[in-house]
Amino acid sequence: METAMKLLNIFSSHEGAGKIKDEKDRGYRQKYMEHVQHRFRLMKDLNARLGENVLLDHRYTKLIIVEDCLHKDLREQDVMAWGSAKIGKGQKRSISMVDFFKADEDGQTPQIVLLVGPAAIGKTMTAKKIMLDWASEKLYQKKFEYSFYISCWTLNLGSEQASIVDLILKNCPSERPPIEYMLTHPEKLLFLIDGVDELRFLLDQPESNLCSDPWQKKPIAATLSSLFRKKVLRESYLIITTRPTGLEKLWQCLGRARYAEILGFAEPQRKEYFHKYFNDAEEANQAFHLVKDEKMLFTICFVPLVCWIVCTVMKQQMEREEDIAQTAKTMTGTYMLYLFCLLKAHRRHSSPAVHATLKGLCSLATDQICRQNILFGAEEMKKHGLETSDSLFLSENIFQKGANCECLYSFVHLSFQEFLAALFYVLEKEEIATKEFEIKKKHVKKMLADYGKTRNYLMLTVRFLFGLLNEERMKDLEKKLSYRFSPKIKSDLLEWIRTKPRTLSLFLESYGVLASGPYRALLPLTQTLEKTYQFEEFHCLYEIQEESFVRSALSQVTYINVTHRILTKIDQVVLSFCLRHAPKLESLGLKSCEFRFGDLYDFPRQQKQAPLDPRLSPIYLLCQALKDPSCNLKTLKLWSCRLTGACCGDLASVLISNMHLTELDLRGNLGLGNHGVQKLCDGLRHPRCMLQRLRLRYCSLTALSCLELAQVLSTSQALQELDLGRNKLGLNGMKLLCKGLMHASCRLKTLVLRECSLRADSCHEMALALGRPCALVELDLQDNQLGMAGVEELCQGLRQPGCQLQTLWLSPHTVTEEMCPDLRTIKEAKPGLVIKSRE
Repeated sequence: METAMKLLNIFSSHEGAGKIKDEKDRGYRQKYMEHVQHRFRLMKDLNARLGENVLLDHRYTKLIIVEDCLHKDLREQDVMAWGSAKIGKGQKRSISMVDFFKADEDGQTPQIVLLVGPAAIGKTMTAKKIMLDWASEKLYQKKFEYSFYISCWTLNLGSEQASIVDLILKNCPSERPPIEYMLTHPEKLLFLIDGVDELRFLLDQPESNLCSDPWQKKPIAATLSSLFRKKVLRESYLIITTRPTGLEKLWQCLGRARYAEILGFAEPQRKEYFHKYFNDAEEANQAFHLVKDEKMLFTICFVPLVCWIVCTVMKQQMEREEDIAQTAKTMTGTYMLYLFCLLKAHRRHSSPAVHATLKGLCSLATDQICRQNILFGAEEMKKHGLETSDSLFLSENIFQKGANCECLYSFVHLSFQEFLAALFYVLEKEEIATKEFEIKKKHVKKMLADYGKTRNYLMLTVRFLFGLLNEERMKDLEKKLSYRFSPKIKSDLLEWIRTKPRTLSLFLESYGVLASGPYRALLPLTQTLEKTYQFEEFHCLYEIQEESFVRSALSQVTYINVTHRILTKIDQVVLSFCLRHAPKLESLGLKSCEFRFGDLYDFPRQQKQAPLDPRLSPIYLLCQALKDPSCNLKTLKLWSCRLTGACCGDLASVLISNMHLTELDLRGNLGLGNHGVQKLCDGLRHPRCMLQRLRLRYCSLTALSCLELAQVLSTSQALQELDLGRNKLGLNGMKLLCKGLMHASCRLKTLVLRECSLRADSCHEMALALGRPCALVELDLQDNQLGMAGVEELCQGLRQPGCQLQTLWLSPHTVTEEMCPDLRTIKEAKPGLVIKSRE
């Protein structure tokens, strides 16, 4: 009894100690959440004065985020168009931050969310909003007890070695945190790793470098790799943000991850942002409508940083009633406006001093870009003739370093650093030495040589460089900054891009992921990243906005093929611009691409609704370019691009306007349907339509489509080849088509009806058509249930003297002469007829 009482007392004391410890942990968690709120509650505008802050909750505006990008599912749909296996179910859909860690249809919950988006799209703002909402008990409260924000650009400056515990402690206030509790409950931890693309090292560490001990100090690359690969704290959760090209650093580290892409602001959110920025409703409405009337300027406002720049400039421009639309047509033009805006704010300084500061900042930006540095100290600034008081374009960052604090500087945004680096190469004083110019020229050539290689830090700089070399912009810079530019650099750019004609005609893929459902296993990205750079070259040409330059650059391009890419409205504007200025372009192929036009789609609801206004057709911009008198395109392929019936109205107008177009391939677009074909036929029947080959394989057509197509066959003097394979046409569809074939005006030579739900009774109609004078010389009836009776019916038409057929495709099980003796008789009577089958 006495022993039992001792054990009970011991147990009670342990239980009491445990309760006290739990209370301490809860108390610390509350203090930690208050610390996070204080850290992320306020934000600074890029041009903010000392002490000026904005509430993050007030300024933050919802971004469109989608998961499940173009890859396996659309590849499967594409394969279906060629006659292969089963189509996948996955479709792109919108996703909110609250859903990042929700289970998928199979009940599996992702531990890693990869949040991807281009420069300035709002990745860091979203990451900070997640931290603030968690600390404010609005997000993930039941799921995570602790959330840690890790900025990758600060890791570049940290100590060479660190443990996971070190990374946690950097987030915690000075009071001793319950590390032991955290490490024993990893499933309650969220790590938010922001800006992986900004790391100066790769994460493809060998297995031997990884660690499973959260206390073990390792090089940062090994520590992060261990966290990403789930070697340490394997039950913890991660949100990782990166630019698309930053995936290069990740593909070997991540096995399965939910892939989410930030698309930017939809139109309602752009309007909301204007109102949040201006505060005054009347001013906000006036600014918003002024910008909205300028379509190109309004379009690029889908990028949050650009939206902020436009709002900032509008405050000044509205007062002076100046027109910013033409200047801000491109990203370069918009950034130039902001540059001039900042320079005007520094008029209190002498003009030479401001110019010297600008030149120093450009030199500093270039130097740090080449070194792949984002943060730098006062000593680095002094090397370029700058003082810490030269705050133009710069932000201060205070970091703990041992017992002391360290002040480091960065440009207000990485994209501004890239802009100023490009500006460095074009700004010259009149008295510039020849030697200095030659050094710049050498740097440009090296930058272009390195462009598109494994390191991706030069992409935006090169784009800005093209934009700055526009003659009108150069005159503007010369007038406002008293600088001139060298045309020799411009000729270097032209020579560089003209030596890459094959590049522009290769497959131009965006970054790639592959898996089913919302999870993604990252592919080796060497090839796909290279293809991202190649599409980037089109953006470079658009930035310069000089027709003669672009025509010269594209003078040898005859074929462009873009595959597995989401084409935003900006991408389409860029592509359309290049189509108009490629004089020898004959063929354009877009395979498994998705067109986004107008407002960003509210997935998935709006995708199912055909727009009422034909101008809202997703391919409207493309079709406008194809109708341009300068366009000589002969072949257009839009394979598995999720086109809808509404798209066919625009395509019909292209068929009427562009008399060079002779081939149109729309295979694999399940949304076309009968409604789409009806619209398309309006163009096909027009006397100006010169289309010779039309492919509508696997487009969800039924017999109703055949009524319109039969009318086309009876009127068109150009159409010679029609592919309707993998559509459920049936007997009624065959009857209608045959009426068109038998018309005296029909010029069709090739008809593909492979896998069209045809049976023996369908062959009677075809036999009648074949037996009459008919232009048809090739017929494909494979993968239909024709049977012996059906083939015998066909033979009745084949043996007629008026039959001109030279090639007949039948399924292997019906083509043997033993099974159908009539075939032997036909072959003997008509030696020119070839009967084939594909295995």
